[in-house]
Amino acid sequence: MSSEPAQSSTVNQDNAPLASAGAPARLLATSQLVKTYRQRRVVNGVSVHVQAGEIVGLLGPNGAGKTTTFNLIVGLVRPDRGEVAFQDKRITALPMHQRARLGIGYLTQEPSVFRKLTVEQNLLAILETCRMGAQERRLRLKYLLDELDLTPLAKNLAYTLSGGEKRRLEITRALVTSPKLMLLDEPFSGIDPIAVYEVQKIVRRLKERGLGILITDHNARETLKLVDRAYLIHRGEVLCEGTAEFL
Repeated sequence: MSSEPAQSSTVNQDNAPLASAGAPARLLATSQLVKTYRQRRVVNGVSVHVQAGEIVGLLGPNGAGKTTTFNLIVGLVRPDRGEVAFQDKRITALPMHQRARLGIGYLTQEPSVFRKLTVEQNLLAILETCRMGAQERRLRLKYLLDELDLTPLAKNLAYTLSGGEKRRLEITRALVTSPKLMLLDEPFSGIDPIAVYEVQKIVRRLKERGLGILITDHNARETLKLVDRAYLIHRGEVLCEGTAEFL
């Protein structure tokens, strides 16, 4: 991939709301995202949105532009044009760590646990970056371990966990900062069917808690079982959007 072009003239970096006055608030919204690599427009005017308490899929074949679209939303890549907004405030220019502070959690496709630390040490490594006292940290750790049934595994080293257990730990790590929105990149990758079912249950539980969730995964069948809506990306554009039954 070529280096990204200068973007100061094309990306509006102010903090004005994307939604018009009186429009219903959306947790996440993108507007006309565009990204070009080597003179090839891989994302061409993509607009998607996620409400609180909603699971939304971002689907498409390899090379369709869905991964680049997802990375634009996460903040791994800057768009050439278009906007990303969180709670009606533009975040297009914000780096990932600042987006996390606003309430955006991210589950990366690549393994993100510290293999030689225990489950609880993995969580403490994130908790220690948060502003809280020792007692509050202990209470938060207990809550997180209980939340996704990790308490029996608390003293286990991460490298001894099964694929499904590691995925549970990764999701729990993403929940440390109490996000309002979760971005899940290939959550079903590399795990067995039983673990896929467990992850689906976890995601539904997060939805019940009011989190907004955006998922991209190559396993379209399992993703469509889970989502309320999905966007189908083809040749860098939204081909269609709707429920699993519609798609």
